[in-house]
Amino acid sequence: MKEGTTITKLVMFLLAACLAVYFAVYLFRGMTDPLTTAVAYTYTVNDSVKAEALIVRQEQVLPAGVGIADVTPGEGERVGAGQTVAVLYRDSQALDRKAQIQQLTLEAELLQYATTQTDPGGGVAELEQDVVRAVIALRTDGAAGDFGRLEDRVLDLKRAVLKRDYTYGQGVDPSRLNEISRQLRALQTRSTQDTSRVYAREAGTFSAQVDGYEDITPDAAARLTPLDLDTLLDRGVLSDERALGKIITANRWYLAANLPVDAAERLTLGKTAVVRFTGDFSRDVDMRVDSISQPQDGRCTVLLSSDRYLADTTLLRRQTVEVIFDSDPGLRVPKDAVHILTKTVTDKETGQEQKVSTTGVYALVNGQAEFKKVQVLAEGTQFYVVKPLDEGKRVLRAGNQVIVRAHDLYDGKVVQE
Repeated sequence: MKEGTTITKLVMFLLAACLAVYFAVYLFRGMTDPLTTAVAYTYTVNDSVKAEALIVRQEQVLPAGVGIADVTPGEGERVGAGQTVAVLYRDSQALDRKAQIQQLTLEAELLQYATTQTDPGGGVAELEQDVVRAVIALRTDGAAGDFGRLEDRVLDLKRAVLKRDYTYGQGVDPSRLNEISRQLRALQTRSTQDTSRVYAREAGTFSAQVDGYEDITPDAAARLTPLDLDTLLDRGVLSDERALGKIITANRWYLAANLPVDAAERLTLGKTAVVRFTGDFSRDVDMRVDSISQPQDGRCTVLLSSDRYLADTTLLRRQTVEVIFDSDPGLRVPKDAVHILTKTVTDKETGQEQKVSTTGVYALVNGQAEFKKVQVLAEGTQFYVVKPLDEGKRVLRAGNQVIVRAHDLYDGKVVQE
C-alpha cells in the first residue's frame, strides 16, 4: 500500500510540473510575441432612419356566407372578376360529397386515358417520370412552406400514380366508366341543393388575412397626421371571422411611416427612396414618395408606394422599416487595428514644417507588416468601418489579415504568426 501511494504522488507531481511548464511557456510567448490578427470583411454603412410603418392597400373584404368554406385561390394568387374564390358547403355531408365527386372524376379521367393507349410499352418511362416530377413538386412546396398549392400537388401525385397503375397494372373495365358517369350525375344533382359559391366582384390579388385595416384606403392614408398614424399602429389586429378573405384590387401598395422632420425633408415628392424590410420579407424596395404631411410634434407622416412585390407582401401590415438615403460600402476592422501615424514634413515653397497625420491599418502580408491607408467611415462599439485609400497591391481588401496587436509595429517589419 505504501509503495502504491508513493507512485501515485509521483505521478501527480509530474502532471503538476508539466502543467506549470505549459502555462509558463504560454505566458512567456504571450508577453514576448503578442501578435493578434483579424480578418477585414465587407460592411455597408447606411445613412438611414428607422420607423414604425403601416402598409395600406385598396382592399375589398369577402363575406363568409353560411356553411363550411373551401377557399380555392392561394395567398397572393391573382383572381379575375367573377372567378370563384370559395365554395360553401351546407354541412359535413356536402363536404364529403365533394371528395367523392373529386375521386370519381379522377378515376373517369384515368380510365379514358387508359383506353386510348395503343402501345403501353412505349410510355412506361414517361409515366414513371410523371410520378417522380409530382413527388419533387410536392416536396419542394412543402419545404418552402407554400401550402396554398398543397392540395393541387397531392392531386397531381395521385393522378400520376393511378395513371401508371391503370395503364400497366390493373387493366381497364369498360363497364366501370359507365357506372362512374352515372354516379357522378347523381352526386352533382344533389350537390346543387347544398353547395354555393362566392365570386370575386373585381379582379385582383387574393389574401386570406383580414385584420381590420381594410377600411384604410390609400386616399385616407395620404391625409394622415403623425398622431393619426400612431393611433392606427396602436389599434392592433381586429380579425373578422365572418370574412373569407379579401381581394386587393390595385397593384400599387402603400407604406405610411412617421419620420423626423429633418429626415422627411431629405425626401422629394415623386422621387424614389429605398425602404428596407426585414423578417419573412427581407428585401430593399424602391418606393415612390407620394405625400409628406405637415410637421407635428417634430415628425411628418410620409406615404410611399410601389407596384412591385404585391404578392409577397399580402400578409404584411405593421412593419419596422429602414428608409435608406445613402449607402457607403467599406471594410469592417477592429478598433485596435486602426493606427494614426504622424510625421513632420517641410513645405518646399515656404520651408515651413507641418505635421501630417495618416490613418491606416497594418496588414500581415507574406510574414511582414504592411501599412495600408484607410479613411474611417463609421464607428461601432468595438469596430470601425473603413474605406481603403491606397491603390494597386497596397490597397486593403476584404479577406486581408489585419494586425490587431503586436509589439513595435512599423511598415515592413517581419512578424511571426
